[in-house]
Amino acid sequence: MAAAAQLEDVPNESLFSELLRRMKCAPKPEKRIILVGPPGCGKGTQSPIIKEDFCLCHLATGDMLRAAVAKKTPLGLQAKAAMDKGELVTDDLVVGIIDEALTRPSCSKGFILDGFPRTVVQAEKLDAMLEKQGHKVDKVLNFNVEDSVLEERITGRWIHPASGRSYHSKFAPPKVPGIDDISGEPLIQRKDDTAEVLKSRLDAFHKQTTPVIAYYLQKGIVVDLQAEKPAKDVTSQIEKALS
Repeated sequence: MAAAAQLEDVPNESLFSELLRRMKCAPKPEKRIILVGPPGCGKGTQSPIIKEDFCLCHLATGDMLRAAVAKKTPLGLQAKAAMDKGELVTDDLVVGIIDEALTRPSCSKGFILDGFPRTVVQAEKLDAMLEKQGHKVDKVLNFNVEDSVLEERITGRWIHPASGRSYHSKFAPPKVPGIDDISGEPLIQRKDDTAEVLKSRLDAFHKQTTPVIAYYLQKGIVVDLQAEKPAKDVTSQIEKALS
């Protein structure tokens, strides 16, 4: 009864829009996809496109953990207890939170996982959980970009803090250097968007993910994307890989 009461207050436009979306998604095949790539590789650009085109839910483990803690779910309470002690949240707990999320209607056609698994042990635990449901990972999209290209992409980024609008000194410059086009307010560079910080992050990424890619290569489900190409070309590569 509570759910029905909540639906009564949803505007008609929203209900019709969601009904149309579900009707459009009904014939789509199920897909379970993992995105792997270094900072600045373009995953953030491609994720919403993949989600929309294939009717998938987008699972970012950091956001999911925070949501579980905020909602005080049983797993969220366990995660909070660990974090309050300064401990790392266990792999089993993260996989449990993913398992919980997959029961949502928005995940009925599958998912995009970004930022997980980061280790072979996590990949094995994820596979074991999916196997219990009678599912498996279908594709691992590996966003390949040379480190030198990433440095140019990231160190040229400028942000308007209030709105989140982003610019790039080479690829998408503001009309006036250092000034937001809309508000006229100053732009900033994030502290992480420096060559030194990027090198450290890339070193950690390569060390961490190389074994994970090797694990999925053995299963024959890795697709290497030429992610240094323009966004539209990368989208085309993804559509071909998932069709």
